[in-house]
Amino acid sequence: MDALSRDEVRRIDRTAIEQLGVPGVILMENAGRGATDAIIKLLGSPDGKRVAIVAGGGNNGGDGFVIARHLAIRGVDVTTFLLTPPDKIAGDAAVNLSILRRLGHAIRPLGPRDLVKLAATLVPFDMIVDAIGGTGIRGPLRGEQAAAVEAVNAAHRPVVAVDIPTGLDCDSGAAGGPTIRATLTVTFVAWKKGFDTPGAEAFTGKIIVADIGVPAEVVADLPAKGQ
Repeated sequence: MDALSRDEVRRIDRTAIEQLGVPGVILMENAGRGATDAIIKLLGSPDGKRVAIVAGGGNNGGDGFVIARHLAIRGVDVTTFLLTPPDKIAGDAAVNLSILRRLGHAIRPLGPRDLVKLAATLVPFDMIVDAIGGTGIRGPLRGEQAAAVEAVNAAHRPVVAVDIPTGLDCDSGAAGGPTIRATLTVTFVAWKKGFDTPGAEAFTGKIIVADIGVPAEVVADLPAKGQ
């Protein structure tokens, strides 16, 4: 499959849900589990390892919640840091956050004071998962997202980006403001167009493409058939 733009990514998700009948929460589960497999390979033995998930309130954050659950199942000590108040998280992401809460996972909402010291808080972890924002982000980050990205980078720990490093433009590959510098990016369905931009590799690190449970060649052809 060719590299995808953000609009093509959205169209594929919509097609999978509306035409193939795959619920969005299943796509999220598959994405998160695929990312977990890659994270475990990078992490090595899970025994005694600590991983921080830094999550926003959208679907990228929802992927992070799935990753948190599956890492914990495999024996990793996981803490999830929330940029968005739990009661503001909706849709499939809220479903997966609810599962984490019911399982008694460590979940820490980040207020303004917490963000100031987030970098120091993240230093003791063996790895950080960037689930702050996804392919829909356009332009320089601001506010809490920008502060969280700066803190993750300042912690100087290995970082795995979920789908795309937060702050990197999916289409242009531009990093116009604070942008995650990942060790590994686990992207879903296909390579993103911005990854081919010279210099983007400084933010993506190594890139692995994980499927979301729908054959890539079938999904790629469906939008055209629906036109």
